[in-house]
Amino acid sequence: MSDVLDEGPFFHGTKADLRAGDLLTAGYRSNYRPEIVMNHIYFTALIPGAGLAAELAAGEGEPRVYEVEPIGDYENDPNVTDKKFPGNPTRSYRSTEPLRVLREVTDWPRLTPAGLQDWRDRLAQLRAEDRDKIIN
Repeated sequence: MSDVLDEGPFFHGTKADLRAGDLLTAGYRSNYRPEIVMNHIYFTALIPGAGLAAELAAGEGEPRVYEVEPIGDYENDPNVTDKKFPGNPTRSYRSTEPLRVLREVTDWPRLTPAGLQDWRDRLAQLRAEDRDKIIN
């Protein structure tokens, strides 16, 4: 593990219905940029961060948060730590190795409908900016 600031517990947010022992792997489309297939699986040591990811996840299922354990090496998420929050205060990580589901967390803080819409609007704006960069 390189530059890891803590050892968990760790959490992953999704709309997938999982069970203890299931493995989460990279290789799926990004929730935030569906045109990209992810080379990493992302997780955090903060339940609210996993809850936000669950709320914004693609798909029709209920948002869910799981406590997970990395099977192999992991690193600070450079998309957050290098670009937005030096020092990783969001405690966000990624791995090319699977995450093992330990249990579902049911008491995580949910976003209000307005808060969720704000996040969706921000993501839509980022996608539009990305499209503009490609076109121009």
